[in-house]
Amino acid sequence: MSFKSYMEAALEEARSAGDRGEVPVGAVLVGHDGKVLAKAGNRTRELSDPTAHAEILVIRAAGEILGSERLTGCDLYVTLEPCAMCAAAISAARISRLYYGAGDPKSGGVAHGPKVFSHSQAHHVPEVYDGIGAEDASALLKTFFATRR
Repeated sequence: MSFKSYMEAALEEARSAGDRGEVPVGAVLVGHDGKVLAKAGNRTRELSDPTAHAEILVIRAAGEILGSERLTGCDLYVTLEPCAMCAAAISAARISRLYYGAGDPKSGGVAHGPKVFSHSQAHHVPEVYDGIGAEDASALLKTFFATRR
């Protein structure tokens, strides 16, 4: 099976989140068969829920669809390096591969900050691929925050 990136779909979700006034981060969760199980953009403000990050929303939706808290064999595409909360959820869900766009030196939890997957407490360590769609993801974030400063 050849590799297919779902980062453009994650970027579409990020754009929609930004249009709603949310921080423009999008995520897509793909099953082992290559079918999209869930996609979402941030909804923390809309839902008044600090945990309503795009990653958490797709993990919850896919868990319901699959009837399991374990998402083994699934791939997660997200436009921004997951924070520590999301990285811990990715580990707990046993997601097989994580693809993310822009790095996040301020709040990231994978390559920056707490580096959740490098801790012995991590239940599972996914394969991690960074930099996919990074320029587009970074541009979305920079534009979003520039209009708010």
